[in-house]
Amino acid sequence: MTPPLAGRWRRLFSGILDEIIIAIVSVPFTWNSWTYIWDSSRGIWERVPTTHVFLQSAIAFFYFWLLHSYWNGQTVGKKVFGMRVVQESGGKATVGQVAIREAVRTVLSWLCCVGALLDLGWILFDQRKQALHDKAGKTLVVDA
Repeated sequence: MTPPLAGRWRRLFSGILDEIIIAIVSVPFTWNSWTYIWDSSRGIWERVPTTHVFLQSAIAFFYFWLLHSYWNGQTVGKKVFGMRVVQESGGKATVGQVAIREAVRTVLSWLCCVGALLDLGWILFDQRKQALHDKAGKTLVVDA
């Protein structure tokens, strides 16, 4: 039997806490730097800002994947707000399911605001409160 579904507001606040943790951990690795590119139309080297988003995404992926896979389906945020990730049947989510779930979440986050809003906004209209990444991984977020 599947435990009761976690509330939307708790999922939101849990996600905010997790994102703060990821931001703190990834700050030393996600600095902004400058790169020089040759502008052939003007015949000069152009200095442009570069953000190291890939490293932040990798840190976020591993944070969610490892904690959901090996810490009772919980991240720090989910632990604080009393939730966990499980299979749609209610069993423990597998490492593969969580990897798919987090890969989809990561790709959707790269689509700027549109992907992330669509992914998370799906929770508001889905009867089982599943985000798109939950649907891809065949998981639910339930009360712990």
